[in-house]
Parts: sequence; C-alpha cells; structure tokens
Amino acid sequence: MKVAIVHDWLVNYGGAERVVEQMLVLYPDADIFTLVYDKNKMAAHFPPEKVHTSFLQKIPKATRIYTKLLHFMPRAFEAFDFSGYDLVISSSSSCAKGIITPPTVPYIAYIHSPMRYVWDLYYDYLQASGHLTRFFMKQWIPALRQWDYISSQRIDTLVANSAYIARRIKKFWNRDARVIHPPVDVERLSPNGQEAEDFFVAFSRFVPYKRMDLAIQACGELKKNLIVIGSGSQESALKALASRYQTITFTGRISDDEVKGYLQRCRALIFCAEEDFGIIPVEAQACGRPVIAFGKGGALETIVDGKTGLFFKEQNLSSLKDALQRFENMHFNAADIVSHAQSFSNARFRHELQEAIEQTQHTMTGAQ
Repeated sequence: MKVAIVHDWLVNYGGAERVVEQMLVLYPDADIFTLVYDKNKMAAHFPPEKVHTSFLQKIPKATRIYTKLLHFMPRAFEAFDFSGYDLVISSSSSCAKGIITPPTVPYIAYIHSPMRYVWDLYYDYLQASGHLTRFFMKQWIPALRQWDYISSQRIDTLVANSAYIARRIKKFWNRDARVIHPPVDVERLSPNGQEAEDFFVAFSRFVPYKRMDLAIQACGELKKNLIVIGSGSQESALKALASRYQTITFTGRISDDEVKGYLQRCRALIFCAEEDFGIIPVEAQACGRPVIAFGKGGALETIVDGKTGLFFKEQNLSSLKDALQRFENMHFNAADIVSHAQSFSNARFRHELQEAIEQTQHTMTGAQ
C-alpha cells in the first residue's frame, strides 16, 4: 500500500512532529509532503529522501520566513498530486489539511487546531501586529477563512487532538471529529522513587499566551522556589520580572534528560497556558508529579482534579496563588498519577489512529 503523510512544515521538532513520527511507525515506507523542510534541523527525524517539499521551498530563506507566506500556502498544498496513493494522512494546524485527494483514496486529517489566526484569535493577532501586517491581514484573511472552511469539507475523516479542538472544528467547519489524543513518550519517563524537593517547575516556550509571568510572579510573591525551563521571545521581560524575587531560577534550554530530572524531583509542574492539548503536563505526570494548571482547554482532558493535580479557575495571579496555597494541604499518590499518564502513550495513539484509518477504508470500500 502506497501511503502519503502531509505535514504543515518541518523546520523545528515539537509535539506535532512527534505525531508524524508515530504515523511513520505505522507506515515506515510512507512519503512525506510538507511546505518547507529544514534539512539541518530535521534530517535526524525525517530523512531527506522521504520528504517532498512545495514550490515555496525554492524561496531564499524559506525555512525562516515561511510564516510570512500564509497567502500562498493553500495553493502550495493543493499543488501536491496524490493520484498514485492508496491512503493519505495529514497532520495539520495550518493549511496542510487542505490538500486535494482523489475521491477513491481515503483521506484522514489529524487536526492539532483550526488556524487560530484565521478564526478565534484573529482579533488578538490583528491587534498585536504592525501596520503593514494588519493591512495584509484585512485583505487576505477573509478569503483564507473561506478556503479553510471549503477545504475542510473534502476530508473523509476528521480527527481532533482533544475534545476542546473537536468543539472548535464543529464551530468553524461544521464537521464532527473523532478525538484521539496525541502521543506522549511516557515510556522514557518514570518517577525516581524519591521524595519531592522544595521547588516547582514551569516549562514552556517564552511566548505571551503561555503566561509564564503568572508562575514567576505567584511563586515570587509566595516565596516559593521555581525553576523556569525554556527560552523564547519573552525571555528578557520574564527575567526582568523575576529579578524582583529571590526564589526564581532560569535554566535556559536544557536536554531532555535534564528536563526529566527536574520533573522527577519537583513538587509540581505549574502550567498557566490555555492549550489545545498540552504534552508537558502529561510528561510531568509520567514522572509521578502533580500539575497545577489553568482549568481550561486541553488540561481538562489530561489532568484529574484532586487526583493528578488541581486547577485554578481564572488565568490571573490571585487565582494561581490561591491554587498554590490549596496545594499545600493536598496529598497526591504518585502511582495513581503515573497510571493516568500511561493512557496517553505512543502505542495507544497508534492503535486508535489505526482504528480510525481502517474504519475509513472500510466505509469507502463499501460505498464504491
């Protein structure tokens, strides 16, 4: 069986790329189609001989400026020819799901999120952009919004990475989606069998919507030790905020093994973002540690309140501080936390995705 896997872009390795890796475990001989591909960063995960890029790859520095090419992405993905394939699977949070496949070829789209900058966060992105970007957004986004809806209608089976995303798919595309949570490499994570040390962890990219500032300020004001892991555009601002306090430590970018060590030893992970799913809270739970999380989005599907963590209801400082104080009077069983995390394994993802693919194939065979 000849299989194609389509992904938005292959320029950095993250949670979405782990999904593609697990798809390749199911179909190791599959061809990969993507907008642009950074060989230097991604060859170890996705060999060049497997990867087919769009015409946008020919643009100088395409792997750096690809986000500026949004207007051309629909045309680039629609240019791929899948007439010689028996099965097509996409992994999409942008335009990859908009490919055109023959009517007899089963097409399953795994949706990390409908495009936020086109739909629910359009006005946030518009307000945060410069004058030139705002001008082009107002010119181009309405047409892109129409294309996004139309292209969603030609997918045979839609799979959402969470019930939260399935609701957004229903809202914006009027399509029902099957929920399959993304794979988490819980097999490499485990408790260290030791008592927790006296610190919390906040681990994320330093970008505004992650709200790392809340974790820093809450721990600082309550005089709780916090290890901040990661880097990003807000690094200077977050370090300036942390300089007011004596209990905040930044690690910068560190290895997976070092992250694992901090997760194993911390009292809890503090997670302040509203995420579509959120892999890091599952990783912390695989290490036997509870999660203190903003109670909205994917966290509601990965954390059991009172058993594997606790929620704060409002994305603000007072709500998080209240949760940290409640945490002091709570007890969590590491074995229960680990058991819950195991339900998000790579093997579980592959099994559920394979079921969705086989059902789609069966339905389409019966209809022919």
